[in-house]
Amino acid sequence: MLARRRGLVKSDHVKKRRFILFAVAACFLFHAPAGSAAASGWLDDYHKAQEEAKASHKLLLLNFTGSDWCGWCVRLYQDVLSQADFKDYANKNLVLLELDFPRPGGSRAQAQTAELQKQNLELARQYNVYGFPTLIVLDGNGQKLWRFEGYLPGADLIAQLGKLHKD
Repeated sequence: MLARRRGLVKSDHVKKRRFILFAVAACFLFHAPAGSAAASGWLDDYHKAQEEAKASHKLLLLNFTGSDWCGWCVRLYQDVLSQADFKDYANKNLVLLELDFPRPGGSRAQAQTAELQKQNLELARQYNVYGFPTLIVLDGNGQKLWRFEGYLPGADLIAQLGKLHKD
């Protein structure tokens, strides 16, 4: 009892509180999307995305990214793709497909199935993607309409995409 009063032994109440805080933090750490585009309306299955684009008469935006190592990819996501004005435009006009190439050995790479890695690599080869970020827009039939390599500010990206709907 004397040791508890002097702070040498922690009470059960403090131990329970710390355990609860640790459990909540662990839930956020292991279950949060960690800035993942896939968690915010982005698909990762090409065939599903293409079917959805065709059925909804929307364009398909392919985002080739290195989400956990490419600085310009991270900036594009944070400054443009995750912002409300882009999301509003995308909800009305686009089907979004993230084709991620995470750092080998990283946690995001380990989360990808072999099938997903194969799909992403095949699409990168098909569209001659050698740098990140690369954005490609396809119509519902899979025809390439537009391509951009690098960072593009949000208003500029929306303006470019808007031109595709008018053509």
